[in-house]
This record gives sequence, structure tokens and C-alpha cells, in this order.
Amino acid sequence: MNSASAVIICFAYILGLLFTALPGGGYGVLGLGIVAALVVLLPLPGGSRGWKSPSKALVWLLAGFIGLAASFYLQWYTPKPAANDISRFVGSSDTTNMQQLVKVWGTVKSVPRVTRSEKGQFWLEATKLEILPDPKAGSESQGNQPVSGNLYVTVPLLQATGRHPGQVVAVTGKLYEPQGPSIPGGFDFKAYLAKDGCFAGLAGRQVDPQEGNSQEVWGLWQVRRRILQSQARWLGVPAGPLLTGMVLGGRGVDLPNQVKDDFVQVGLAHVLAASGFHVSLLVRLVLELTKRFSPRVQFGFGVSALAVYVGLTGLQASVLRAALMGLGALVGLLYERQVKPLASLLIAAVVLLLFNPLWIWDVGFQLSFLATLGLLVTVPPMMKRLDWLPTPLASAIAVPLAAMVWTLPLQLQVFSQLPPYSIVVNAITSIIISPITIGGFISGVAALVWPVAGSALAWLLYYPLQLLMAMVQFFSELPGSAVATGTLSLIQLLLLYGAVVMVWLVPWWHQGRRWVLIMLFAVGLVVVPVLQARATIFQVTILDAGGATVLVAEDKGEVTLMSSGDENTALYAVMPFLRQQAINQIDWGIAPTGIGPRSGWYLLLNKLGVTNLASPQPPSASLQSVLDEMPIAYQKLEMGKEAQFGLVGVKLVSDTLPVMQLQIGDKSWLWLGNLNISEQSKLVQGGNLPQADVLWWSGNQLAIELLEVVAPSVAIASNSPDVETLGRVGTVSSMIYSTAEEAVITWTPDGGFATNLEKMENSDPLF
Repeated sequence: MNSASAVIICFAYILGLLFTALPGGGYGVLGLGIVAALVVLLPLPGGSRGWKSPSKALVWLLAGFIGLAASFYLQWYTPKPAANDISRFVGSSDTTNMQQLVKVWGTVKSVPRVTRSEKGQFWLEATKLEILPDPKAGSESQGNQPVSGNLYVTVPLLQATGRHPGQVVAVTGKLYEPQGPSIPGGFDFKAYLAKDGCFAGLAGRQVDPQEGNSQEVWGLWQVRRRILQSQARWLGVPAGPLLTGMVLGGRGVDLPNQVKDDFVQVGLAHVLAASGFHVSLLVRLVLELTKRFSPRVQFGFGVSALAVYVGLTGLQASVLRAALMGLGALVGLLYERQVKPLASLLIAAVVLLLFNPLWIWDVGFQLSFLATLGLLVTVPPMMKRLDWLPTPLASAIAVPLAAMVWTLPLQLQVFSQLPPYSIVVNAITSIIISPITIGGFISGVAALVWPVAGSALAWLLYYPLQLLMAMVQFFSELPGSAVATGTLSLIQLLLLYGAVVMVWLVPWWHQGRRWVLIMLFAVGLVVVPVLQARATIFQVTILDAGGATVLVAEDKGEVTLMSSGDENTALYAVMPFLRQQAINQIDWGIAPTGIGPRSGWYLLLNKLGVTNLASPQPPSASLQSVLDEMPIAYQKLEMGKEAQFGLVGVKLVSDTLPVMQLQIGDKSWLWLGNLNISEQSKLVQGGNLPQADVLWWSGNQLAIELLEVVAPSVAIASNSPDVETLGRVGTVSSMIYSTAEEAVITWTPDGGFATNLEKMENSDPLF
């Protein structure tokens, strides 16, 4: 088989995996292979056959069958819960609504880490389950049921202290089913766990180590811990964990969330993700240190270093890709042969996808290969055009720019966000990132031999690390450091990559400044639809936020946000939706329940431009200190006085209860916070309760007298109401929605109310 045939076979396998996104996609690849084979066999004008020989047709036919086999292979490889998987006990009659406590025995599989909600999290391989008795329900204990499967466990931080891989523990808590994204394009927690064979979570309360099983089992995690402790000893936090994250990747290091967010926001996420940059530095460092030895010795040291580093980083796809290509370079060095980088990249992709075909949908895997492809094919021509600059400066510009050209379309499609300062930040920080990383490698090796020596070497990097963090913080706080661009459609994504490939493969575009035309086309393809949509949109959207209140009203570019959620609500519901809508500015903000210590408004104020903010309560001292640093006008809502906030008119109905009357377009809304039956009855007796077209409430039980007074034609619940409440609401409302069921509910003057599911059914998935 020649090289061209091998390339066809490799691409067929990758295409077969990609086509699993379409129903019967594998058969589509087979059909393409059959068509290509027939085209090859067709006689050309003049009576001659097609390409070279009929054997070429067999290659295309084989490629089609390999693509089909790849689709079946991915389906077979996809994890599925076993018959006794612990997820089978989620949602049973004994654990309905997460009210039943359970006790799960199992083996800890990971080092605990700190979550954003300040809890400890670790993976548990479950072996036994006991359903604890419920005195209120009069149920008895059901114990010692053998189970299997992985559990995503979260516990109070102190309960996670001292836990380590290999330890057998018993965790008491409540089982729950992981949820998919609350909004389209949001974080899919369910899929995130499922790819690792986990189909249930455990909200733990207590962790009990089992006697005789507290002995630490040796593993590479101990090496990581030794390096982290050594580097953090004199550097402190966050400099110490940052250095370890820059060496081993941030996935296994508990960096403060603010530091990680800042690096991601300015386009330096790759610095905290073990990748080709780290592997190339490691290989170069090993070869430099062993240059006096023979190629065989250099090869041995290089392979050993790669194997240890891959183990320390936890078998991440980006590291494995770089390690395979590094191995190819070492083999070329050993046999004194020139290695073809593009061929090595393709082989690495196929080998990794044979090892784990699910990586085809891993964004980190996709970005890693696209960035590497950009470095291989785009950096050389860029360096030629920048030959008037000093080589180090030209390289500092060309490398991040080439990687950005190839990864930006996918980033826009997945994250709906553009880091405008990315090229500048990468160019400036490259001067110190490489020395810090190399120093971190040396410090880490020294820490394994003598931890004090590792700490001393790490301390020498204190000021460079402080400078790096200061630069990242400076750029992250600049206006427009992260610009929401809206979500790209599949058609836009394909057109953008088509333009990039055209510039790469067609020499005509390299002449003069013709590539500028492609660049203008790409910018217009992204910007024009966004500008058109923002200039014409008139829409109200209610989001699923776990029971919290989230309403976004858009009126031709002017945005009003009403939100009562915490930081997680802002991070996982509000921010993703705003990015999808290309919203970078909140003109009017409404906090209907006030702004408490853990309110999501603190995050929104830091990440977005907010012009006006209103709440029923005066600002607290902590909020006032934030407002003093920003040009934000704060307004306290007054009882009975209507205030207009863009598209939304607001009037407080009660000065003691969370109740508001909203006027949006020609629709009157009544928003009820979390009120019990007695509070609702008190509200009705007060005589201030208005009639409304739309009732929006928390989803708890509603008093029949309240429904009779309000008489809404549409009712919207922020949680799933019980059957009795649904029956009561149904007597007065013709339409009932639940954000817990619909995820997203929209209203427009022309189309009325619609759910996200209805919008998806009526739209073309390509656009």
C-alpha cells in the first residue's frame, strides 16, 4: 500500500467517527467509498481507464468499509451502565426526589480537588450500597447490595481531606442523576460524566475510611503531590500551584478559580493544559542535557522522559498526541531519517482514535490537532512575511497567530467567545513562559530527589511568576477582554475552515495581499449575521436555572437582565446564554431578591459591562465597594412605584415579600418568588395583587384564591410543579410551561410563547 492509499484509509476512519453525529452516518461513508470506487473505474474519454489501475478502486471501497466499521466501533466503545450499575438506584421508589440517604462503599480513584462551590470532589469506584432507613417515611434499611460503576462524589471540604487513590471508604449522602445542559450549548454535565463511564452522582455528607484500608497505594499521583508540595512550599499560593500547573497541566492542580478564569479569558488556556508546547520543551531539554551521548542513549532518555511525563499528566489526549509525535522525532534521530510532520500528525490522530474513539468529540483533542496543524503549515509562510522583524519577535507573533487561525472557528462554535488580546498576550508572555516552564521541569525533577532543592529552585521563579500573573490580570481587566460572538452554525464553521484550507493549499491566494480578501470574507461571515440579529431582535427569554429567576429581554440591542441566582447560576446558565446571543453589555440589571454575599451579580459585574442595576434593597457595604469602582448607576426599587428598565417595566407589589409586577410589551406579568401558601393568602388579603396575563412563579404549591385573582392565561414555573398544582393552574391558564422541562422559553410579539424544543423542530440544524 502506497502513502496515498494509507492517507485515504486514515481519513476514512476519522470520517467514519465524525459521521456518527448523523443518523446512519457510517453507511454514508460507505456510500462515498462506493461512489469514489465507481468513479475511478469509469472509462475516460478516449477509452482509457480512470486513475492508474482498478486497484485504486479497491482502496476507495476498503476506505468506505473502514468508515462504516469506525462508526460501529465508536458505538461499541461508548460506555453503558452495567446491570448492577449504581445509577440503576437513582430515581427508584426508595430514592425519589433525592430524599433517601444512602451509604456507598467503594475505592477512591482520584486525588480530591476543590470545586467552585468550595466542596471536595473525587471519583469513587462503587462496590456496595445500603439504602438507609427513613424515619419520616417509616422505611427500613436495605443494605449490602452489590453494585458497580463510577461515582462522581462531592463532599464538604473537610470530609475530603486525607482521601487518596486506593483508599476504601464509605460515603453517606444522596444519589442523583446528572443533568444535561440547562440551556442549548451550555455545559453538559451528564455527557461529561458519561464519557468516563459514570452515570450517577453522590452528594455526600460524611466519608468514613474503612479500617485496614487506609494504607496509601503507590502511584504517580504521589509523585505529582510531591512536586506540588515542594514547589508551593516557598512560592506560596497561587504561585506554587500555578508553576505545577504550567509543568504538569492544571487538570490535577487546585488553582484558584480566578487565576484559571483569567488565563482562559486572555487566550492563555494552553499554558495550563499539558500539551505539545510542554512536550516539545521537555524533549528539547532532555536532548540538550544528553547531547554528549550517542543517539541510542538520547533515544532512551527521551522515551523514558516522555513515558513518565504522560503518566504524570494523566493520559490526556493532547499530551498523548504530542508524545507520539515526539516519539516519531526521536525515532528519526535514532535512525538519522527526516520525519514528515504532517504524516506524523495523521498517524498520531489515528492511533489515539483507535485507542479511544470517543476523543473524536473531545474539544481538547480537536483543538490540539488543529493548533498543531496550524503550526506545521502556517508558521513557515508567516515567518517569511515577517522576515523584516528579529527572528524571536517574528516567532512570538507567528506561532500564536497560526494556532489561532486554525482553532478560532472551532472556539467560536463551541465557546461563542473571542479573546481579542490573545495574540498580543501570547507574544508578550512568551518571553517568560518558556523559561518558567523549563525552570518548573528542573525544579520538579529536583523535588523528586530532594524536596528542599526543588523548593529552592522553584523560589527563583517567584518574580517571573508574579510578573506573569500581573500581566494576565491586567489584560483580563481591560474592556473587551472577552467578546461574545454568538454561536456559529455548522454552515459557518465549514465555510470558515474551507477558507483557511483554501489559503493553505491554493498558491494563488499567497500572492500579494489576496489573503486579505479571505480574511474580510471570514470576518463578515461571523460579524454580519450577529449585527443583523442584534439590530432586529425583540425577544424575552426565560432560562432554566435550577429554580432561580433568570429573564433576558432584548430590544434591538438594548438588554435587560433579571436574575436572582448565585455564582453557579451566573456561570453555567446566564453567561453561556449571553455569549450565544452575542451580548457583551447589560443595559439594565434587576436583582429581584437583592444581592447577597453569594449572588451571581458579583460575577456578572466583573465579567460584563453593566450600566444600571436595581434591587428592592439598598446596596450592602461589599456591593457598594464594587459599585464605587465601576461606572454603574444603582437604583432602589420603591413599593408601588413603576420604574422602566429598557423593555421591562417593574413595580413592587409587596415591601416584605418577593413579588413584582412586570410590563413587557403588551403583556402584564406577575412574578412570585418562593412563597408558601400562607404568604400567598396574606398577599391576596392585602388587596394589592393585580390581574396578569402571565404568572411566573417558583413552581411550589399555589393557593386557589391567588389563581382566581390573578387569572393568568399563561403560567410559567421555575421548577417542576406537582400534579395537584398543575391541576389548579390548569383551571385558569390555557398554557403551562416549566423551565425544568423546557430549559428555555421565549416570547416574541409575533410568535407568542415558544419552547426551545419547538424552535429546534422548526429550524434547519445547519443554520
